[in-house]
Amino acid sequence: MKRFLLLLPLLASCAQPSSRFPSLLPRAIETRDDSEPMPASPPIVADPVLDARLTTALAALAKTRADFETQAARAEKLVKAAQGKPAGSEAWLDAQSALADLDVLRVQSSSTLTDLERDAIDRAAEGHPSYPALEAARAQATTQHDDEGVIIETLNGQLAPA
Repeated sequence: MKRFLLLLPLLASCAQPSSRFPSLLPRAIETRDDSEPMPASPPIVADPVLDARLTTALAALAKTRADFETQAARAEKLVKAAQGKPAGSEAWLDAQSALADLDVLRVQSSSTLTDLERDAIDRAAEGHPSYPALEAARAQATTQHDDEGVIIETLNGQLAPA
């Protein structure tokens, strides 16, 4: 027991924090933020010329969509009539012709999408920030183009292979 009592002061000194060693807490220099501040976004300046092109492009997309929907309904009827018929039959050729008409309309959507993408590239090349109306029109054109492709592929998949 005497030995234990002699060791008690030594044990107590070990349990108390010592100031001989540095703290493991972060130092002020380690918490400092040296990153560059984010520049403020430049304000979006209206571009009447681009707005006019966007209006024209959106009108073209709407017309193409309406024409495509009309032709897709016609093509769907012709594809249903051609199902089960061999490639080269009259019904199959009529369905293929209707699908070709859909492809022509899809090319118009693709052309409009290409024009919108060219506008975005030109703006970026000139150092202008993205234009929200242009980005929305591009998204709409991309969706329409992709949807048209899915419809054409679906209808084409229902026909006998050539």
